[in-house]
Amino acid sequence: MDLGKLPEKTVALGALQELIDVVAKLRSPDGGCPWDLAQTPETLTPYIIEEAYEAVDAIQHGDKNAVVEELGDLLLQVILQAQIASEHGDFSLKEVAEGISQKLIRRHPHVFGDQKNQEISISQVKENWETIKAAEKGESGTEIKLSQKLRNYNKKMPPLVAAMKISQKAAEIGFEWKNIEGVWEKFEEELVELRHALAYESSARQEEELGDLIFALVQLARWNNLDPSRGLQGTSKRFIDRFQKMEVFAEYPLSDYSLDELETLWQQAKQFLAKEDV
Repeated sequence: MDLGKLPEKTVALGALQELIDVVAKLRSPDGGCPWDLAQTPETLTPYIIEEAYEAVDAIQHGDKNAVVEELGDLLLQVILQAQIASEHGDFSLKEVAEGISQKLIRRHPHVFGDQKNQEISISQVKENWETIKAAEKGESGTEIKLSQKLRNYNKKMPPLVAAMKISQKAAEIGFEWKNIEGVWEKFEEELVELRHALAYESSARQEEELGDLIFALVQLARWNNLDPSRGLQGTSKRFIDRFQKMEVFAEYPLSDYSLDELETLWQQAKQFLAKEDV
């Protein structure tokens, strides 16, 4: 069969079915893969997060081939979760697909419902989405407490993103410093408390104080309209770039160098990359 002559929709569905069949074979007790058979929904959750981040990175870099590959890896995680659930009789990919389709139809009445063909702004679309979402959860007509919204952010977002969102929402109702000097004072206070915890307290308390310091740093970022996640990501990239350049300059494995020698290589790499940026 010449797939190139089939409608695009048919070809896409055929490719999706092939992936479903491949995953089912990998999970088959009869000739399947031992690693895939050993996986559970819980053991696979770190891969969902990892693949999502890699897909975002590929999109940000504009590499179409990488985007295709990473979206495929992310799709694999959806298929795997559905496959394992179907083996236990919980649900299948059919329920997953039907569920999201029906949700999209319900939450877009201006496209599929009684508001069809009406002019609507992006802000109205967002407002309708939240109203319909609240009704689905039985929350329409009742005020959702801010604490509940903040808890949802903490559950659903990466930690740095959640911290920024939580502080923004708290500030919107007036729970805010009067000026940035107050934010700096809070940061310095938390730094002192972390130093004390590291010297005298348990690891649990040390972790708490570390979290407090990071949260205070997020507030400084918010006050200065900075993105802490993007800032940290950029720092990690620069570290990796410099480390890669150290490996280029090194005459033998980095593990064979002394700390002083590594520092020399680090400074050499840093200066080289700085000139390249210029």
